[in-house]
Amino acid sequence: MAAEIHQSVARRAAILRIIRESTVHNQDELAKLLRKQGFDATQSSMSRDLRELGVAKAGDHYILPGGDTSAAGTPFAAVSNFVTDVRTAGPSLTVVKTTTGTAQSVAVAIDESSWPEVVGTISGDDTIFIATEGGREQRKLRERLRVIFGI
Repeated sequence: MAAEIHQSVARRAAILRIIRESTVHNQDELAKLLRKQGFDATQSSMSRDLRELGVAKAGDHYILPGGDTSAAGTPFAAVSNFVTDVRTAGPSLTVVKTTTGTAQSVAVAIDESSWPEVVGTISGDDTIFIATEGGREQRKLRERLRVIFGI
């Protein structure tokens, strides 16, 4: 089960990266690009991933939610429109709320950033818990997240 979840999260991150970095016209083209990166991509899994990521079709190609490309080139460009709120809970837990089905993709971007103040993340469907060592690290993390996600 854990391997399936990791595969799904990694595949979704790859989908976001592919759509951010190139023009993808249809699911067949996306499946080929995913296979080149080592992902097994069925039509049903891609449809579910695209829907849950909020990817839309604009004319003849896929676009990321919000269509904002101003953050292109940053690790958070593909997920910048998914975060809806950032709150703290106690001195070392930060709670990030996201749009439905996107928490894992945002958590992957946070994990891949390797920020020193982050001890670890746990994500669900629309919520991420981020652990920090203490209050100072939590404040640094909260400010970083608010700047990145414009909250």
